[in-house]
Amino acid sequence: MECNKEKNKEKCNCTYEPCSRKGICCDCITYHLKMRELPGCCFSNTAEKTWDRSFEHFARLVSNGNI
Repeated sequence: MECNKEKNKEKCNCTYEPCSRKGICCDCITYHLKMRELPGCCFSNTAEKTWDRSFEHFARLVSNGNI
């Protein structure tokens, strides 16, 4: 399967600029799951900017109706 890196980057809201995984979703998801995190694209732009991508942060946002 061919990676759609450029197309994926159009929708990527990751604010970590030196990220080598931008647009390579399979690598991004694998990396973050190993860290007990979700990738930035699972969060709103505001929540992503906190760089807290933990499962717990995501659960709080869902519980509060922010996602």
